[in-house]
Amino acid sequence: AGQPGLEVLRYDARGHGLSPGSTDPADYTWPAMARDLRGQLDEVFGDRPVHGVGRSMGTATLLTTAVEQPWRFASLTLAIPPTAWEWRREQGRIYELGARQVERWGVARWSELTRQPPTSPAIDPDGPVTIPDVADDWLPAAFRGAAATDLPPRESVARLAMPVLLLAWPEDASHPLEVARDLAGLLPDVRLEVARTPAEVARWPGMVGDFIRGTGTAAGPASGPTPD
Repeated sequence: AGQPGLEVLRYDARGHGLSPGSTDPADYTWPAMARDLRGQLDEVFGDRPVHGVGRSMGTATLLTTAVEQPWRFASLTLAIPPTAWEWRREQGRIYELGARQVERWGVARWSELTRQPPTSPAIDPDGPVTIPDVADDWLPAAFRGAAATDLPPRESVARLAMPVLLLAWPEDASHPLEVARDLAGLLPDVRLEVARTPAEVARWPGMVGDFIRGTGTAAGPASGPTPD
């Protein structure tokens, strides 16, 4: 949001923020999130292509949608891609543990007991502390849905021809730089930017605006869901 001259659609993912949720893990897989995104795009933009912008889970949602319907996107901006492929299994175990802990303690207590300082030098250690904006009844299902999902196969991702801006940072186990580099090696029209300080992360919004304007006109950007 906040890109002058661009029409922006931004929404809360299922079960997050003001969007309704459920206790069914299947509603929180990335294909399910992609269906939600397609519904938003149909309602707001029809068949006009957009510039997709996502972060973490939003990146996974965009990639899943783009593999299914590449014509929807004039470009993609994919920030801090989450674990995927061979990096996903261990993350799935962490999500299942988190689901059990939230069932026992609730979201606020779970966040307090499991909070750790950021490991990436790109994350400001003095930045605000956030907790998942998901109801206690829904977060275990969201964790289990995330544990059960993955990106499309590499060969499917490699067929995406639209321009892609990848934004990543190092030393974050939930958003491995290795995944971003893997994507950069797969996608045919891609630029990878790695931020190593908070100041470099602060430049990302301007980079995104310049990238979108440099790829031509479209009806976007459509900003996807952003939680992990």
